[in-house]
Amino acid sequence: MTILSSSFTPMDVVITAGGTPVQGEPLFEICAGQPKALLDFGGKPMIQWVLDAISNSNHVHRVVVVGLPPFTDLTCKYPLIIIENQGSLLSNLQAGVTELQRQGDISRKVLAVSSDVPAITGSMIDWMVETVQQTDHDVYYNVISQSVMEARFPNSKRTFLKLKDIEVCGGDIAAFDYEFIFKKQKLFEAIIGSRKNPIRQASILGFDTLFLVLLHKMTLLQAEINISKKVGSRAHAIICPYAEMGMDVDKPHQYEQVLSSLRASGALA
Repeated sequence: MTILSSSFTPMDVVITAGGTPVQGEPLFEICAGQPKALLDFGGKPMIQWVLDAISNSNHVHRVVVVGLPPFTDLTCKYPLIIIENQGSLLSNLQAGVTELQRQGDISRKVLAVSSDVPAITGSMIDWMVETVQQTDHDVYYNVISQSVMEARFPNSKRTFLKLKDIEVCGGDIAAFDYEFIFKKQKLFEAIIGSRKNPIRQASILGFDTLFLVLLHKMTLLQAEINISKKVGSRAHAIICPYAEMGMDVDKPHQYEQVLSSLRASGALA
């Protein structure tokens, strides 16, 4: 493992904001035909909470929002550009990277942030950037233990994966080497497409991985090694201490729970 310098380089950020709930989906009624990212959340669009957190970070270079009309009224302390939805999460990430390359001086590692985690803060963004820059991997993904998530958001009803040494759910902030996002696209489309179902993700990584996961015989480190082998890269799982980084708003009860949490913390009047 390569340990990098203790100084931190500002990172570019891609915020994925594609998707408008359709009839039959949990947030259809409260979104009322609007993109999920623009869902009113305490008087401002949900994605603006994410942008406010990024504005309060000390380690950001530029921000690209992918998935909304370019004229959408959003603000950020850092240079911000908005580009339209490209049709899939992977395509949106690639479009964000392509835009950063077009602008020039892209950071080697790029932070990928979901637009539906309104409880995150600037210090959490800083923690992620600082953690990523401690090692040299191709892709970094967050996992949050069940104990951390349920202590902060009881009854969040997240899907947890029980490993030998820890029970975790996935986070909604990741990082990757900007060239890496264009490699092995079919595999990543499959993994991203099953991101809400960790057992299905395990099956994509191979029968041996699925078997060990089902028997709870695989540790988090073993899972990291298996993923790295499958994707042909250096993948790294980060155990995240912040439940907010994995508390995405997918359902009405999560919407109400995060709103209540922000009110209780004083972030929302």
